[in-house]
Amino acid sequence: MDNLRVALIGYGTGGAVFHAPLISAAPGLELAAVVARDPARRAAVRDRYSGTELLDAPDDVWSGGYDLVVVTTPNRTHVPLARAALDAGLPVVVDKPIATTAAEARSLAGGPLVVPFHNRRWDGDFRTAARLIGDGTLGRVLRFESRFNRWRPQIKPGWKETADPAAAGGALYDLGAHLIDQAITLFGPPVDVHAELDVRRTGAEAVDDAFVALTHPNGVRSHLWMSAISADLGPRFRVLGDRAAYVTYGLDVQEDQLRAGLTPEDATYGVTPPEAYGTVGTPGDTRPEPTDPGRYQDFYPAVAAAVRGEGPPPVTLEDAVAGLEVIETAMRRTGNG
Repeated sequence: MDNLRVALIGYGTGGAVFHAPLISAAPGLELAAVVARDPARRAAVRDRYSGTELLDAPDDVWSGGYDLVVVTTPNRTHVPLARAALDAGLPVVVDKPIATTAAEARSLAGGPLVVPFHNRRWDGDFRTAARLIGDGTLGRVLRFESRFNRWRPQIKPGWKETADPAAAGGALYDLGAHLIDQAITLFGPPVDVHAELDVRRTGAEAVDDAFVALTHPNGVRSHLWMSAISADLGPRFRVLGDRAAYVTYGLDVQEDQLRAGLTPEDATYGVTPPEAYGTVGTPGDTRPEPTDPGRYQDFYPAVAAAVRGEGPPPVTLEDAVAGLEVIETAMRRTGNG
């Protein structure tokens, strides 16, 4: 079977660090073209993917004979570019957040396949938490705590720091989209949402310190923290069950590995070292719990299968809508939307 020819729109961090390496490593896919205007980015594509065509603009994609489009551009362009791909009859993968609002995301339904890129479902620590919840090791889960905190007291200029609603910037959209998606994946869409959204740093415009609490239908409460101004990062996960807890610190290794040039073809890719394992147990009685390997490389083969009609998409448009509904509710209840 011929490989699906993929056109990647954008070669910033998302394109260079995540999408291009994962597409290139996926069986059944070919990184056929990259849209990039910046000379340094075009040179970087030539150096690493010598057989990949360079295109000047997204309009060069629609009639180029490609089988799949990947959109990894600033948030405000996600919906217009996705819609252009769909109008050309092309299935599309779109970076998170797929849209600014749930209504915008819904507007992409009804045509070719749309797959949101929620890669952190394949984080090793999240896969481990899901396994421990699923196999009953923790008992009945009572509370799910998840943090994506950073210490960035100095503002880095860019669209992610703007207050323009169309930019979908700030910690809630940038980091919260991951945490909310993970919580919904485990426990389902919430029946109640509480939020605390703040702008803490001097000169900041967008939300940079946020807390979201979700109540799920089964009674589990998810407490989610996302911040750019955390002088202590806290545990990445703290999952409390009526039998045991799972606690882990630090982020999944895959992003740093991809930034360093590793790919899923390297033996150490996705492997967390023993000193970074989380723990399972109760006060005074805990044991290290080996972290399941991170598996970002599972995303694109599943997309390829879905495009060919051989399986479901790894993430659905409805999944993205559910997460955006939480974000909108959080903003509305705090007077931000």
